[in-house]
Amino acid sequence: MSRLVAIFVVLAMLTGGAWIWERWNFAAPGPAAANGVSETVVVVKPGEGLWTIANRLQDAGVLRSASLFALGVRVRRETPLLKAGEYAMPSRVSMDDLGAILITGRSIEHKLTAAEGLTSQMIADIVNNDRELSGTKQPTPEEGTLLPETYLFTRGATRSAIIDKMRDAQQAFLARSWESRASGLPFDSPLKAVTLASVVEKETAIPEERRHIAAVFINRLRLGMKLESDPTVIYGISRGYPLGRGIRASELQAPSPYNTYAVAGLPPAPICNPGKDSIAAVLNPEQSADLYFVADGTGGHAFAATKSDHDRNVARWRRIESASLRIRP
Repeated sequence: MSRLVAIFVVLAMLTGGAWIWERWNFAAPGPAAANGVSETVVVVKPGEGLWTIANRLQDAGVLRSASLFALGVRVRRETPLLKAGEYAMPSRVSMDDLGAILITGRSIEHKLTAAEGLTSQMIADIVNNDRELSGTKQPTPEEGTLLPETYLFTRGATRSAIIDKMRDAQQAFLARSWESRASGLPFDSPLKAVTLASVVEKETAIPEERRHIAAVFINRLRLGMKLESDPTVIYGISRGYPLGRGIRASELQAPSPYNTYAVAGLPPAPICNPGKDSIAAVLNPEQSADLYFVADGTGGHAFAATKSDHDRNVARWRRIESASLRIRP
């Protein structure tokens, strides 16, 4: 009887020791990342089982023993909780922390930036050429229906999902902004607001000027004056891609629906995807009597309420242009 008790005691000690060792080993620091880097990127694919994941982590040098990691996860009943994703595993991360990272699904986030003023074709090209996105290449969305911003996504996100996210963001922002618009605006639909905002977007890169430029165009629309915006002419010629030259006099006279020198009112559709600031500017423009603006040589514009003042601003700009051409090497 005493012998049987002794066996049980020995077995209990061995079991307890094994349990303590496993707990200690599972929480102990893992191997250092290769080449002195601070982290190792590991991709866990959807549908992969525990042993496949454990071997992938071992092959990447993140842990020393796939068997011990798999055993520890099973003992803790965490197998169904592991999530697929792209992970940045810290150097010397423990197996316990590895399991926590895989359970929480803290995947690496990638960025895709669609800058303000890009056309829908340009944005579609950015999305379709991003190697971190999956799915089929997307057709070009309608002009002006995407909200330019930086979008975060994890590996495996689809191109169609990103386009949908851009479209949904634009619709949500436009709906909120339209509700708080100023009264008496010379357009009666959100689409027309986006169309004017796209012209404002292309006319200036200075955020502080957008409400002033919006006011100029709105004043001209109210008076039945033509907008006379160069970016609309360019869009009619190249769909928004740089011409690489100046606009020709014949192009300013051509009866294109996008030529606001020849056709009164707004263009038939947006000429780019305007950002939030430009949309907000046309819905709540600055209070101004100005009807004209021209470059001032500093990156901004000189504004005028009368043709005579505008002519003086134009003459000043021509002198600046001439001086700049003379000093070029």
